[in-house]
Amino acid sequence: MASFQILSDLHLESPSAYDIFDVPPKAPHLALLGDIGNVRDKGFFPFIEAQLRNFRTVFFLMGNHEPYHCSWGEARRKINAFERETREKANLDPTSGLGTFVFLDRTRYDMPDTITVLGCTLYSHISPEHEERVSFGLNDFYMIDDWTVKGHNATHAADLAWLNEQVAAISASEPQRKIVIFTHHSPIVRDERAVDPAHIGSAISSGFATDLSSEECWKNLSVRLWALGHTHFNFDFVVGGGEGQGKRVVSNQRGYYFKQAGGFDVDKVHKWPLLRLYGVVILVCLMTKLSRYQTSPKPQKGRQKQHQIIQDVDSHDNERIMRKLLDHIDTSE
Repeated sequence: MASFQILSDLHLESPSAYDIFDVPPKAPHLALLGDIGNVRDKGFFPFIEAQLRNFRTVFFLMGNHEPYHCSWGEARRKINAFERETREKANLDPTSGLGTFVFLDRTRYDMPDTITVLGCTLYSHISPEHEERVSFGLNDFYMIDDWTVKGHNATHAADLAWLNEQVAAISASEPQRKIVIFTHHSPIVRDERAVDPAHIGSAISSGFATDLSSEECWKNLSVRLWALGHTHFNFDFVVGGGEGQGKRVVSNQRGYYFKQAGGFDVDKVHKWPLLRLYGVVILVCLMTKLSRYQTSPKPQKGRQKQHQIIQDVDSHDNERIMRKLLDHIDTSE
């Protein structure tokens, strides 16, 4: 089972808190989904490196605040340079204790257990009727060099096309893979569970989220987890089925220091259920153990246990399956 500690919108740039904000490691993999701070700040990369000493993997993607006071291109170059430097440092000194830094910039990263992480900023599609309000209402178009609504929309279209292509290709060629998508901007507009009631109907909302409900990257059943940031609104729910069957949608954002988002939990861990793959393996192990009952004085007891385990596997209830595994390995001896 893979576990991710997912955080975004820490906004450590204002006031500067890179050296005092603590992320207690509760999972092997940390996902920092943008607006962690600003790449020009002295403390930004030391903060990221500190996380690399505590986590096996640190996934990072840019939010809109990372490139403030510079350009997207300059911010990207700084992050790419940091990625190279940390890799070289880890290679030269195996005792450095550095984990793997993964810059998610239209990036695919394959993990063990047939899990694939896809990540990009995503941006949003700013509708023509709201273009003027968004361009004047969002700091991005003042604080990021040479950034325009036209460029914003074009980059969103490129990120979205990449996500759709990757998801379609993976599900077709490697159907056993389960896909995790990390973005900064939100793919949800209409689901009230993911929208701050205070901003419903806002004229600048298209600068934060785009309805991707008809897109391949959202509809494809291989996508089992989508985590995002940017909206300063937290949630954790499943769409398209019950737990273990649908797509889990997650946001864990701190927000600004003086206006923090409700429900933020720096310790929160999102565990990845491996669904039927684990269920089948567990079933085989249990049936091997429980088959002993068929030749024992209690064959009926063995058949009852087998029937219940099959029901659990079919329901994708992984926690119950694991409990059965532990319980029945003991009782079947």
